[in-house]
Parts: sequence; structure tokens; C-alpha cells
Amino acid sequence: MPQMMPMSWFMLYVLFLTIFIMFNIINFYISITTKENKSTKNNMKMKSLFWKW
Repeated sequence: MPQMMPMSWFMLYVLFLTIFIMFNIINFYISITTKENKSTKNNMKMKSLFWKW
């Protein structure tokens, strides 16, 4: 039935969006750094961003 085809495409689009958003949310919460990594970041020296002509 070709009349039902737009509904099918819409459902595929919704399914893809939900999977994509869930994947991004899970990756965001997995990559939380520990306290050890935060303390080592503070000890690193900042490089100068100025041009040396």
C-alpha cells in the first residue's frame, strides 16, 4: 500500500533519532573524568599562544 509509505519513513526517522540521542547521552556520561585526571590537568604548564615573530 503506497499510501502508508510516508508513515513508515516517519517511524524510521523517529527511531533513528531516538537511537542517536541515546547513544550521545550514554557516551557523554561514560566519559566523566576521575579526580586524578583533574588534578594532573591543573599541574600541566600552559603553553604560550602568542606568536613569536
